[in-house]
Amino acid sequence: MNRLADSLSPYLRQHADNPVDWWEWGEDAFAEARRRNVPVLLSVGYAACHWCHVMAHESFEDEQVADVLSKGFVAIKVDREERPDVDAVYMSATTAMTGHGGWPMTCLLTPEGQPFWCGTYLPRQQFLALLDAAVQGWADRETELREGGAHVVQALQQAQTRSGGRHPVDDEMLSAAVTALARDYDSRNGGFGGAPKFPPSMVLSFLHRHHARTGDAQAREMLLGTVRAMARSGTYDQLGGGFARYAVDAGWVVPHFEKMLYDNALLLGVYAEVLASADGPDRALAQRVVRDTVGWLLREMRTAQGGFASSLDADTEGVEGATYAWTPAQLADVLGPADGARAAALLQVDEQGSFEHGTSTLRLPQDPEDPAWWEDARLRLLAARDTRPQPGRDDKVVTAWNALLVSSLARAGALCGEPTWVEAAQECADLLLRTHLVDGRLRRTSRDGVVGAAEGVAEDHGNLIEALSVLHTVTGEPRWLEAAGSLLADALARFGAPDGGFHDTADDAEELVLRPVSSGDNAEPCGHSALATAGVRYGAAAGSAEHLQRAREAVDALGDLARRAPRFAGWLLRAAEDLSAGPVQVVVAHGGRTDRAQDLLAAATDLGPGIVVVQGEGDDEGVPLLASRGPVDGAPAAYVCRGTLCDLPVSAPAALRASVARHRLGAGQRP
Repeated sequence: MNRLADSLSPYLRQHADNPVDWWEWGEDAFAEARRRNVPVLLSVGYAACHWCHVMAHESFEDEQVADVLSKGFVAIKVDREERPDVDAVYMSATTAMTGHGGWPMTCLLTPEGQPFWCGTYLPRQQFLALLDAAVQGWADRETELREGGAHVVQALQQAQTRSGGRHPVDDEMLSAAVTALARDYDSRNGGFGGAPKFPPSMVLSFLHRHHARTGDAQAREMLLGTVRAMARSGTYDQLGGGFARYAVDAGWVVPHFEKMLYDNALLLGVYAEVLASADGPDRALAQRVVRDTVGWLLREMRTAQGGFASSLDADTEGVEGATYAWTPAQLADVLGPADGARAAALLQVDEQGSFEHGTSTLRLPQDPEDPAWWEDARLRLLAARDTRPQPGRDDKVVTAWNALLVSSLARAGALCGEPTWVEAAQECADLLLRTHLVDGRLRRTSRDGVVGAAEGVAEDHGNLIEALSVLHTVTGEPRWLEAAGSLLADALARFGAPDGGFHDTADDAEELVLRPVSSGDNAEPCGHSALATAGVRYGAAAGSAEHLQRAREAVDALGDLARRAPRFAGWLLRAAEDLSAGPVQVVVAHGGRTDRAQDLLAAATDLGPGIVVVQGEGDDEGVPLLASRGPVDGAPAAYVCRGTLCDLPVSAPAALRASVARHRLGAGQRP
């Protein structure tokens, strides 16, 4: 029976033609397992995952494997991007049992969903051996396996309690986090730790804010050293823009080629903030990354409905990186012998190759001497690459990831003077509110304009609330803040935890064997950090001391993690930095004369990360920060506030900068 053919998830559709009798996650599958009294084989992956494809080809397309599964199990396939709650529960079991996690995730469950064996990728013979042992074990030791599964769940429930987790994230801890990060910093290659090396986007955002608030030179060095290295590396698409998921080496030379929306949304935000605050070569480099990445997102990732697709695959026709790797001869075929050799030298492509089979990834360790020549060559190489077979695209629209992009795209559009980027961000937000918000409840995904059944989790709510708040500050439109406030009220009511933090799932969500709780920021902001950040961003935009205090409680609730492992608390530390800074708000009342306010707006948007900038005519009841604030003597005026304390209005950019500088000194910056 082909149960996956009509699934919303492209990943599940990839398995629709398997001989395996797959079920989607749901009560029907577990009821069947209870009826037959057989264990459940749970396989969790996602569409862009290379090793998921490998295991699919080796095992799930194999008739013998399918026969074993059919006779002895109920087989359930889950898209981790569609059901992050299910993934989180069983990933916690997998890491507890094995010491590591990853995808594809392979778990054996009782018919009640309790895990008694967990692992990741298994070659076909090992997988068959596992299945045979499980069938025999269930026949001979069913009671023992059931008791083992119950014990695993009990241990996980005890482990996830946050006893001792609350810890005030004060200025001292924020400085200590920078010191701890410096111990892991790779001063030679940028980034943190060794291979594999992941883009530390959330940590970079924290470091940028910390430097802006305190002037800490070490934070600035780690920030700029990493953004320079990544922008010139093989993990960045030097032809088309956008970043790959991670590098398999410490030097960022060879990426794992999948491109994820959340990575690029977060990194776009980092580079846009660097663009706003840096100068010279760093500003030029950040501008190139921002413009090329936005170009790629709008060109290749945008859906017909105005949303953005989840990912591009790591593989092309079963070969990882085939679309992106080059040889010197291929460069010469496109550009001619002389220009091909020149491009090979610039991009570090040689006969030996930096990747596989004599091919190389493209790197740009230094800027070309002739930028016009390079731009022409880049476009010709990109056009040639477009004629190659292309990686598959997972075109489902995920609320949390699209919301991250809305925030970054709107901010980048404002910084770069690109209104079409802001318009694209608004169209995406409109799609999420129009399609993903069903009867007042937020859903996780849609595809081709059809919303999925999965409920939104904490990260979906938190990221969308922040995105709507950012749109309000960029456009001055009250409707965005109104929508953010409604969603935040719902999230606080349904996701709140007694310790001041947040659960990952709502109190009325589907009951799993474990109610997942965030364990830290990893590839993307966890639900707890997302909702804490949402409280900061909404509280700042609405001028709400109540919401800022609630955000502080949420930050402190996960403070022990920030103290112990700052690399896995980047988004939380970012929120804490904004709170320590004030947050700082700049309100520009232009009185309808936006032309006369441009200098003030330009100065405000260049003041650094974390500053909330709102514009409007003034005395606007729909824009809280503009209430009772208007132009002065008919001229545009700017009001600078830190938290709930505001300066007198200023009308000159220099005075605006001086006012912000005073507030930063008050927030701890060294003179």
